Amino acid sequence: MTELQGWYNSCLSGTYAVNRGEMVQIGKINRLSIKRSQEQGIHLDGGESGDILLTSKLSGKRYHAGDELDVFVYVDKEQRLLATIHKPTVMVGEFATLRVVSTSTAGAFLGWGLEDDLFVPKSEQQNSMRKGNAYVVFVFLSDKTHRITASSKLDKFLDLQPPKYEEGEKVDLLIYARTDLGYSAVVNGAHVGMIYDNEVFQTLEIGQRLEGYVKKIREDLKIDLRLQQTGYQYVDDISQSILDTLKGNDGLVTLTDKSPPEEIYATFGVSKKTFKKAIGSLYKKKLIMIGTDGIKLIS
Repeated sequence: MTELQGWYNSCLSGTYAVNRGEMVQIGKINRLSIKRSQEQGIHLDGGESGDILLTSKLSGKRYHAGDELDVFVYVDKEQRLLATIHKPTVMVGEFATLRVVSTSTAGAFLGWGLEDDLFVPKSEQQNSMRKGNAYVVFVFLSDKTHRITASSKLDKFLDLQPPKYEEGEKVDLLIYARTDLGYSAVVNGAHVGMIYDNEVFQTLEIGQRLEGYVKKIREDLKIDLRLQQTGYQYVDDISQSILDTLKGNDGLVTLTDKSPPEEIYATFGVSKKTFKKAIGSLYKKKLIMIGTDGIKLIS
């Protein structure tokens, strides 16, 4: 590994060696001890990295040398290490949905819970960002400026290694793009997956986080996703949900296997295919009747 590659990998992992020796987590929460307190502020012990100035004011509690604080460490324009007790909404190495608070010829600035806004250079914008709009971004340390930076060009930060998921495995999803085929999503904060339009029975929004399931791993190593479980156990769960709904609705639900998928999802949160399997199972067990006006509970 070259020195540049080592530096870039450390940036992605959130570690930045200011000097050889002890590593300081830039863009992360660090536990540092107070070295000394002066009128201009509190100096924290950064070990090999030197003193780190705490920029935020502490509460009325009295602090002494040696006391430890959990602080967020970052680099300012003068390449100084600074710390704050305030926690941003996203750390280095994470994806998040953030809103643009201002723009300039150099790039855009995102609100992320700190006094200094998070910078997105023009070169790191998938599409030109506009003030007031929210975007899904990845936060990293710039190998040029050593400062915390954001990018909406997500693909280059996703894991290129073959995903080790099982079909049907539950995963965390972050919706980040709308395509002609459906919705692109970040899977478990590491891989890219696709939810096809014919698998979507609910309203999805860019930046939305939700749970999903691996449908299959394609030959090109991309992941096909679905938002619902499959299998008999899931159908059994839905069957019980249908029975519970019938019991709470005087034994009648005005839905059938001919109803629009959107109405079925709005009531039971499942696809039309799953709904048909469930009512078919209930019908065979002689628990319901299926009529033209809906399904009825058999007493």
